[in-house]
Amino acid sequence: MLRSMYSGVSGMRGFQTKLDVIGNNIANVNTVGFKGGRVMFSDILSQTTSGVTASLEGEQGGVNAKQIGLGVTISSIDTIHTPGSAMTTNVPTDLRIDGDGFFAVSAGGDSPTYLTRAGNFTLDGNRQLVNADGMFVLSSDGEPIVLGEDVTSFSIGQDGSILAVTADGTEAVAQLGVVKVVNPSGLEKVGGNLYRVTANANPDGEFEIVTADDAELGTGAIIAGQLEMSNVDLTNEFTEMIVAQRGFQANSRIITTSDEILQEVVNLKR
Repeated sequence: MLRSMYSGVSGMRGFQTKLDVIGNNIANVNTVGFKGGRVMFSDILSQTTSGVTASLEGEQGGVNAKQIGLGVTISSIDTIHTPGSAMTTNVPTDLRIDGDGFFAVSAGGDSPTYLTRAGNFTLDGNRQLVNADGMFVLSSDGEPIVLGEDVTSFSIGQDGSILAVTADGTEAVAQLGVVKVVNPSGLEKVGGNLYRVTANANPDGEFEIVTADDAELGTGAIIAGQLEMSNVDLTNEFTEMIVAQRGFQANSRIITTSDEILQEVVNLKR
């Protein structure tokens, strides 16, 4: 069979995956804290039909190798961790990290700790700070954050400190924790706006919950009353969609043309 036909098939598969990623980006254009993805391609190992001939000065010139490419494959699907735009809500439990840190959340007990950039938090019936799925937002000590029953109001500072107003005055009741990751693209998406730390995100997959607004660590400041929206750019996504569609059509044309050539070969007997 013609090599071009298999190359066309690999191209169609690649652009189909690219369209899948673009579709997911567009679907999450209004998802709080969402980070878009992109697909990168690389060529498959080429078939060498003739090797290189060295150049000998005064005797003969060099000859380049003759290689035929065997198609394309997906080299990576990257998560782009550029900051999303800020949306002001004026809700005191809506939080945005103005930097590279992540919030830490956990379901409690021996459940694993996940990271998130989605700061749409609320207080539950026990006055615990939780995310939309009821997971506890962790403090810098790695513990759930609970506001006492005597708290009438509270405010959250840029360093994550929670100042509560009670009958006895104002006091600091907790401090939000954040996590800094060496390689954010190495985080694994697990759904629900959550990430799991892998061995390629931090050494050995370990991490430490620290305080926000730390200039040395670069964790970023916490802004209360705002949310970080998706970093998906619709203009770029629609442009990439057109490119992927045309690439898919061109590769399908390669298969059609290869089929016509094979049909001519079959008809030689007639």
